[in-house]
Amino acid sequence: MVRQDWKKSVVYQIYPKSFNDTTGNGEGDLKGIIEKLDYLQFLGVDYVWLTPIYDSPMNDNGYDIRDYFKVNAQFGNKEDLRTLIDEAHARGLKIMLDIVINHTSTEHEWFQQARQSKDNPYRDYYFFRRSEDGPPTNWLSKFGGNAWQYDEATDEYYLHLFDVTQADLNWDNPEVRQALYDVINYWIDFGVDGFRFDVINLISKDTFEDSDEIGKEYYTDGPRVHDYIHEMNRHTFGEREMMTVGEMSSTSIEHCIQYTNPTRQELNSVFNFHHLKVDYRDGQKWTNEKFDLLELKRILMDWQTKMYEGGGWNAIFWCNHDQPRVVSRFGSDVNEELRQQSAKTLAIVLHLLQGTPYIYQGEEIGMTDPHFQSIQQYRDVESLNAYREMREAGMDEAEILTILGQKSRDNSRTPMQWNDEAHAGFTTGTPWIEVADNYNTVNVEAAMADPESILYTYKKLIQLRHEHDIVTYGEVVPRYLDHPQLFVYERRYQGNTWLIIANMSSEKVTLPEDLDHSGSVVLQNGIIEGNELDAYATIVVAR
Repeated sequence: MVRQDWKKSVVYQIYPKSFNDTTGNGEGDLKGIIEKLDYLQFLGVDYVWLTPIYDSPMNDNGYDIRDYFKVNAQFGNKEDLRTLIDEAHARGLKIMLDIVINHTSTEHEWFQQARQSKDNPYRDYYFFRRSEDGPPTNWLSKFGGNAWQYDEATDEYYLHLFDVTQADLNWDNPEVRQALYDVINYWIDFGVDGFRFDVINLISKDTFEDSDEIGKEYYTDGPRVHDYIHEMNRHTFGEREMMTVGEMSSTSIEHCIQYTNPTRQELNSVFNFHHLKVDYRDGQKWTNEKFDLLELKRILMDWQTKMYEGGGWNAIFWCNHDQPRVVSRFGSDVNEELRQQSAKTLAIVLHLLQGTPYIYQGEEIGMTDPHFQSIQQYRDVESLNAYREMREAGMDEAEILTILGQKSRDNSRTPMQWNDEAHAGFTTGTPWIEVADNYNTVNVEAAMADPESILYTYKKLIQLRHEHDIVTYGEVVPRYLDHPQLFVYERRYQGNTWLIIANMSSEKVTLPEDLDHSGSVVLQNGIIEGNELDAYATIVVAR
């Protein structure tokens, strides 16, 4: 594999609304991020990714952009963003912006013009269709309900694959594409160092026909998507030293190799979410289901080996602003010992895979789901819609709250836990969403004071990636995929091998007799004693 040292980078994701509030209004802001840059420098990450900070009505927490060229006033202003970029660069950190170019807010000027009349030139920036018999197709929105909304002013329906206030853009229109390239170039000139492209594989829609399922076969990895992303690359970031990652919805390995193989000139890397559906039932998110470890291993190893063989590149992650906290999801938070052990094990297993690791704020200290007990504690539009639909379907309130407690996006959006002061040191006011009850013990201040904390495991893993080429460039070789408790794989590079053995269960496990774990210890969390590996323990050996 050709050396590309950007691949040694680690990205830290910030959800600004929940990171650090300097005004006391209960919502995080850009100045709050600036205050914490020394902490991120201490951790050792390379890039800081901010979820959308543009002007927005915030119906979907910023993923509904009203003006691409303005900073959302609740976060600050462009001067604050300029200061953040400059202060980050002074510390050797780079800033990535999250950009949403599959859709805009219906409050965006383009859409407001589009709905003025059918003859308006902005009409073709979106998908409007006339239909006498209800919505033009039976496609479903990813946030619930039909994906078409009736616009009374022009007697037509517009397409929204997400919230009704997020109208899909028509990428087949070259004027749309150029307008979006202008946006990207504006922020490149402003000084940002990379972009995360939201649901970028949905930008090319195919035939508008009724679906046997929910319609995604007509817009996922669509017929012109690679052409459009290549064109975007050539018109914007392609010749610059920038980190780019695409969020890919319901995608395939074959497409993701194409998105990220350097010869294609599309993107550096991709997020896929198949491994985060192993606690779904029959593909349905809103279910009460335990995760399937065998399926988790199979999916991760399938992507690791095939992307490596095809010259592609993964973004590797457990958590983000749309996913529950991994220590509650795939580990255990029933007591402090298991929380610490399982969080470290999950960190080691992930960060020693090949790809660009992403750490979501609070993951590095083992933040857990908040375990909300009432629907009044939730804020997320997707979760509230799901609650309403499950209630209308006659489901029991307690069962619904159990499901939301497992799957809601709000699980990851509770405020960052900085210390044991009121509201975890996040704000002097009332937080926009409640802080998890365990902030008294689970917080950054406590983690930094304890050299055995989860935080220092993450710091060590970042150092290993920076210092050892085997972590970046080595082949991944799966082992014991059928073992019901162990996650075992090798990294091989230039005659060297690292063996990673992880117990993913809450009980001791006897290792297979033919598993040779001799070698020099690189990292460990727990011990092997009498051929038994501790609960949620991991050992990494080089040989």
